[in-house]
Parts: sequence; C-alpha cells; structure tokens
Amino acid sequence: MKTTQRPFFLLTLFSATLLCHLQPIPAVRTYSDHTETNVNDFIRTSCGTTLYPDLCYNSLSRYSNAVQQNPAQLARIAIAVSLSKARHMTSYVSNLTRQADYRANSRATSALHDCFSNLGDAVDEIRGSLKQMRQLGAAGAGAESFRFQMSNVQTWMSAALTDEETCTDGFEDVPEGTVKVDVCDRVTKVKKLTSNALALVNSFAANGTP
Repeated sequence: MKTTQRPFFLLTLFSATLLCHLQPIPAVRTYSDHTETNVNDFIRTSCGTTLYPDLCYNSLSRYSNAVQQNPAQLARIAIAVSLSKARHMTSYVSNLTRQADYRANSRATSALHDCFSNLGDAVDEIRGSLKQMRQLGAAGAGAESFRFQMSNVQTWMSAALTDEETCTDGFEDVPEGTVKVDVCDRVTKVKKLTSNALALVNSFAANGTP
C-alpha cells in the first residue's frame, strides 16, 4: 500500500506547488496599474493647458515611467520630443534641398533653403532650452535664479516656434504642389509639438518651485 500511495502523494504535492507558482499576485499588479493610471491622469490634465491636448497626451504618455507626476520632468520630456522631431525635419528638408531643381521652380527651392535655415535655428534654440532645463537649480536654489533660468527656456522655445512658423510662411507665395504640401504638413506637426512644450514650460514656470 505504501508503495502505491507515494507516487500519488508526490504528484498531488507537485500539482499544488505548480498551481501556487501560477497564481497571479493581485496586490502588486493593482498597485502598478494604479500608479500608472495616476501618472497618465497627470499627463492628460497637464496637456489640457496646451493648444493641442490630444497630440500632447499621445506624444508624452509613453514616457509615463520617466514623468512620475513631475511637472519639471514633463516639460523636459516635451522639449526633448520637440527637439527630436525638429532635428528629423531639418534633416528631411536638407535632403529635399539637395534634390531641388532650381530651374523648375526657383520660388519653391528658395523657400526650402529658407526653411532649412529656420529649422536649424529652431533646433539650436530647443537644444538650448533642454540644456537649461537639465541644469535647472544648478546655479542656485533661489527663486530669482529659478525665474531667470525659466525665462531663458521660455524665450528660446518661443523663438523656436517663431522660426518654425517662418518656415511655413515662406511657402505662401509658392504654387501648390507636392513639395509644398508635404513640407508644410510635416513642419506644422513639429510646430504643434513645440507649442505644446512651450505651454508646459509656461505652466511649470508659473507654478513650479526652485
């Protein structure tokens, strides 16, 4: 009898052990979900202050782990996202200028070159804004230092937005065509991201602490 019962006992014990390992741990998962929901709610609420809230949320919600309900970090990430897109767009326009046919449409070619120059300036200004945000508080923890640093960020982001708008404005006199539509549509997306980043910067500057 003992020899026939032992395998059954071992099989039962193994099954029970395996079942325990397969059981979910609701407490840990619930906490994780709850935290992520809070962060996403924070991002959505913050994006409500921007001109393009849906684009803002869609572009930033993927960075919820880095944001952690921190308005300074949210503004930094928004600037970084706009910088990445502006760099990509600058490279894209640069390729177009190399392919442009000066004889076919000199106005479009001129607009492309001007746009490339403006986007290059925007990239430099956004990069400066991001660098300043990363150094926030390094020059001192006082309120005056905080206001000075944030003023720099706001000035550069505003200038970047102006440069991006100048790029699309340069195509106003260009006849409708594939290049004009393509470039203006792409730069408009970059402008919206820069505008959103500036809005989040302004919100942090108004409500943040040094």
